[in-house]
Amino acid sequence: MRIVPWTQIQSWNCVRCGLCCRHYDIVLKLPEWLTIVKSFGPEFTSPNMTKFLLRRRQDGSCAFLHGASNTSVCRLQHMKPMACKLWPFKVLDRPKYGEAESSIYNYRGHGLFVYVDKNCTGLRLGTPTPEFSHSVIPEFVEIALGIRQNQYKSTSLLGLRLRSF
Repeated sequence: MRIVPWTQIQSWNCVRCGLCCRHYDIVLKLPEWLTIVKSFGPEFTSPNMTKFLLRRRQDGSCAFLHGASNTSVCRLQHMKPMACKLWPFKVLDRPKYGEAESSIYNYRGHGLFVYVDKNCTGLRLGTPTPEFSHSVIPEFVEIALGIRQNQYKSTSLLGLRLRSF
């Protein structure tokens, strides 16, 4: 991971490359694990002593990654785990990765620290655009806080439909 403050990102758009689904372990919260096991069976998860993970295929990709040509889509859109919804963003209540002053994001009077994994191919570095600052970041903050469930600026199929008009 190469983590930077959100203020170093000009814009972000998911390009559906599947990198996040191929190179990162997805840690599930207990309710997420239960939902997936109930819907697909335990063979799609990989519990260990301290956490539950999504199962990976032999090639290392997530078992729910579906790809066609150069586009990858998650088959868990209706029950996507929080870790998947948030990637490449990390929304924290304290500055875990340093650079506190440039990572802080004021959301409704509360300071949160927002970082981005630079390994994501959908990032454009630079000064944040108004769209990124006032639309993209708030959506991810609201998802992280549990205020919002639906995704529009990220990898949801709804976002795909909205962008096609």
